[in-house]
Amino acid sequence: MDKEREALQAWKERVEQELDRVVAFWMEHSHDQEHGGFFTCLGRDGQVYDDLKYVWLQGRQVWMYCRLYRKFERFRSPELLDSAKAGGEFLLRFARVAPPGKKCAFVLTRDGQPIKVQRTIFSECFYTMAMNELWRVTGEARYQNEAVEMMDQIVYWVREDPSGLGRPCLPGAPASESMAVPMMLLNLVDQLGEADEELAGTYAELGDWCAQRILQHVQRDGQAVLENVSEDGGELSGCLGRHQNPGHALEAGWFLLRHAIRKGDPELRARVIDKFLLLPFRSGWDPDHGGLFYFQDADGLCPTQLEWAMKLWWPHSEAMIAFLMGYSDSGDPTLLHLFYQVAEYTFRQGYVAAHSHPRAERGKPHAFISALDAVSP
Repeated sequence: MDKEREALQAWKERVEQELDRVVAFWMEHSHDQEHGGFFTCLGRDGQVYDDLKYVWLQGRQVWMYCRLYRKFERFRSPELLDSAKAGGEFLLRFARVAPPGKKCAFVLTRDGQPIKVQRTIFSECFYTMAMNELWRVTGEARYQNEAVEMMDQIVYWVREDPSGLGRPCLPGAPASESMAVPMMLLNLVDQLGEADEELAGTYAELGDWCAQRILQHVQRDGQAVLENVSEDGGELSGCLGRHQNPGHALEAGWFLLRHAIRKGDPELRARVIDKFLLLPFRSGWDPDHGGLFYFQDADGLCPTQLEWAMKLWWPHSEAMIAFLMGYSDSGDPTLLHLFYQVAEYTFRQGYVAAHSHPRAERGKPHAFISALDAVSP
């Protein structure tokens, strides 16, 4: 037990050091002092190689700064808070393409002109997370009003009428559901309901609905987590139906695990660990070279995505968080050993890639440290 605590403490200190370096890099190089918001296409030396501003990344940087400010004493600086507020004001001014409508752009010019809109909910989801965190650290009601109004709009698009997303209903398109949609909604339920009994009660049914929709993606007699299923929870034909994303499944796993812990549901917690942590890891881990594949085909056929065999940083971040969270909840040493396996591979192979592209998974270092906090002395 003492060796285990020492190992966990060592990992916590290592991640803290990495987090400090990453935050310092972004504080120095990513802030647009002229137009507001953040640059996200940065070289290793901090040089901006493209000044486009992606709304989901703007939202995540605001969220991350606020979260760090709120959760960690060493990040409680006026500079960090002012930067978060400046990013939030940029979003308030420019993110929505046709105010008072709620649809957000996917990408903006440096000075905030919309370039592209995606027919999805994800820019709006990260906008919501940013506004909610800004309210938590500033106490300004206008941020929370934005968060709740956007949340209501997202739920309306997902559960009642998606036409406002601008996605045409074509006769040949399968009636499918991507796991990313209920997964992100469940994350928003967790975000808005934190330490807020009223909103937690308001979104309780939505959280249960999201969890059930995610669980529908466990297919083939419980032997595969599929990225896309039919609207009624069945397997789709072709490459779309066989598509697997191990990193997404692991990410959904720790969202579901937090939901199960909040509800005090041990049966759901055990199912999540089995189907969304262990299953996708075992199918997604490269037995020859280590690391998680980006995409897979459930039948072992060649995925249609050309980048399927790449080992990206973000799935490994998800895996580390998921296994630490699972170990913290269950005490199962298997999950701790899998954390060590993923962490050792990631920090050995991914160090250069992570430092050359620091935008990767902003928000995950905080979750990683929170998970470590839960299991280290």
